[in-house]
Amino acid sequence: MTPTPLRRLLTAVGLFTAFTLTGQTAAAAEVANPASIRIAVPDLSAGSKHSAGGVVDVLRDQQLLEQEFAKDGIRIDWLFFKGAGPVVNEALANGQADFAYLGDLAAIVGKANGLDTRVLAAGVRGVKSYLGVVPGSGIKTLHDLKGKRVAVFRGTANQLSFASALASQGLSERDLKVINLDFNAANAALAAKQIDATWGLSNLLALRERGLVELPVNSRNLEGAGSTQAVLLGTGAFIRQHPDLVQRLVNVQQRATAWLTDAHNRDAFIDLVANNASWPRSILADDLAEEDLAHYFDPHLDAGFIGQLQQGVDLAAKERLIRRTFQVADWVEPRFLDVALQQQQAVQAAR
Repeated sequence: MTPTPLRRLLTAVGLFTAFTLTGQTAAAAEVANPASIRIAVPDLSAGSKHSAGGVVDVLRDQQLLEQEFAKDGIRIDWLFFKGAGPVVNEALANGQADFAYLGDLAAIVGKANGLDTRVLAAGVRGVKSYLGVVPGSGIKTLHDLKGKRVAVFRGTANQLSFASALASQGLSERDLKVINLDFNAANAALAAKQIDATWGLSNLLALRERGLVELPVNSRNLEGAGSTQAVLLGTGAFIRQHPDLVQRLVNVQQRATAWLTDAHNRDAFIDLVANNASWPRSILADDLAEEDLAHYFDPHLDAGFIGQLQQGVDLAAKERLIRRTFQVADWVEPRFLDVALQQQQAVQAAR
């Protein structure tokens, strides 16, 4: 039978409708089931393995996220960046990451510059920072740094923590000669006596063991001023499109946090990070000796943590590290963590 014009039209309409529905089904499937979940993390390792410390190393070592999402055919892509916070923000801005574990300043800068992110959980709170100085320099306090050459890793949480430490003593970067160096370059410059001091993390303890640095001040001496926080961020687009996947991710993270904050696992955690980061175990043990890991890695977005972040936002604006301030209370999104914690409590109660 020769197709009539009407039959040709109906056939064409049917094919168009079929193609359209197929396309819509494929698009819906993509929204419901992305090929991968991309998580950006600053790489703190000194060796060939990747390490971010904290819950990230536990998640990766136990393959918890990979196991959770394998049944859906969703791959977990861990994206480690040696360039720390600023490079992670670039990945978020370019749509290359869905989540990020990030220090406070980088997260604040990204939000202030318009990145559509939400704080889903606290990553770590009260990380200790140290003032490292050339041995025999006579530098004993932050006031002794006036006019001195001090290395700071700009654009990272390290810069905000140093600004906080200085502010607690009535000082600012304008009182010093600040040089922008990453942690490894700063340590090398300090050991070579090319600078007078640096503000850094526990890796300075390794230089102290070798007699290359003195550590006269740390953030604990300053009643917490100069400590750093970190957060788990999710992009607004991913949260809107895949709230079910976000919930599952936060649920799994809480399982890792429960393991991490169990006092029985303290030594195993230190061994894990020392192995991944190629850091001497003694340094990590020394750095964490006075820390209650249940508090240190507490994920709650409580008033105290939100207040610390708000202080960071306000200080960053005052020091002109960001152009405008904002309210952290409008940035946090605790609903996923709240559900994860409730589920965890229900499981514990049922045992």
